Amino acid sequence: MRTQKQKTLGIYVHIPFCRSKCEYCDFYSLAGGRNKEAMGEYLDAVLRHIREAAPLAPNYEVDTVYFGGGTPSFFGAEGLERIYAEIAARFRLSQQPEVTFEANPDSVTLPALARLHRAGFNRISLGVQSSDDAMLQKLGRPHTFSQAQKAVDAARRAGFENVSLDLMFGLPNQSMDAWKQSLEDALALQPDHLSCYGLKVEEGTPLWSYREFAGLPDDDAQADMYLMAVSRLERAGLKQYEISNFARDGFACRHNLKYWLGGEYLGFGPTAASDFAGKRFTIERDLAKYCKGVVEKDVVLSECEAIPLRERAGEYVMLRLRTAHGMEADEYAKSFLLPFEPLEQALQNFAEKGLAKQREDGRWRLTPEGFLVSNSIIGELLERQSQSTPLAKKR
Repeated sequence: MRTQKQKTLGIYVHIPFCRSKCEYCDFYSLAGGRNKEAMGEYLDAVLRHIREAAPLAPNYEVDTVYFGGGTPSFFGAEGLERIYAEIAARFRLSQQPEVTFEANPDSVTLPALARLHRAGFNRISLGVQSSDDAMLQKLGRPHTFSQAQKAVDAARRAGFENVSLDLMFGLPNQSMDAWKQSLEDALALQPDHLSCYGLKVEEGTPLWSYREFAGLPDDDAQADMYLMAVSRLERAGLKQYEISNFARDGFACRHNLKYWLGGEYLGFGPTAASDFAGKRFTIERDLAKYCKGVVEKDVVLSECEAIPLRERAGEYVMLRLRTAHGMEADEYAKSFLLPFEPLEQALQNFAEKGLAKQREDGRWRLTPEGFLVSNSIIGELLERQSQSTPLAKKR
């Protein structure tokens, strides 16, 4: 008897709790240490949600699990272990799944890290952001760089062989020299993966209210910082595989690649998004509504829609051009029944300006300089795509 081929699935779990809110953060989370009751209600709800959702994916094999937030490490090792155990019990796991959790340096200990590693977690993403303690304090970060150094050491001692660090540039009054120093201090920790993000001031955050007086570097200064980082990390053996992400060979984040390369994923917890079985849906940005909805079997989604093929084609352009993997003519035409020639003509024009290039295998990708203006490049490609006539289906 032939068995149906297993499709791969990523699982994302949003942990909506933090010790404190950073000045720039607009992710959904509840701050403060007085959330024990809410944490308990959340844990009960997310476990129930996992049990209910798993039967909907009988022909899927889960090969990545990602705990984001918020601050999963602040939630605690016991809660994370219970959620992952429920996933492992209810879903079919691949033989070597990538299991990531985000952590702040102030909320990890060697015993907790060792416990999580024994439970099956094998990748940690530490929010370092800067090696300048004064800058960390200005941003509202709850840790020092010394704590970050100790956290990396503890992660290695606990057995983690895949350690990622998050850094930010374009910070208030940050000079190029200060950014270089943070980068060098991070490299000294020998991470396997680095995420480097330019600071974006989001409406509704504390930083938004005083953004005009914060001494933020302008766009040109941020661009210089970005290009310097790309060059320096390449020399350090951390290759750029996405606009903001760099990794040693074999250490690119498999879970995040699902988002950029069109894989399927299921999300649990408030604000978690899913792309599963041809539909995209997002959970409400409200912890109380999420917990009540799961328990009472009520609607917990803020949106749910089927995605037409033409829209998927647009997503392919937008997401693939975030990555070094890029786009390929036959892949595009066969997937979406649209001609690639109009896009290729535009890409050739961008290549003449040093913003795009065609790899030896024929795939088109953006250069680091192209990543800096990717919104305008993608906008032009999407305009050309919208004017394309679908290819005739072969009989």
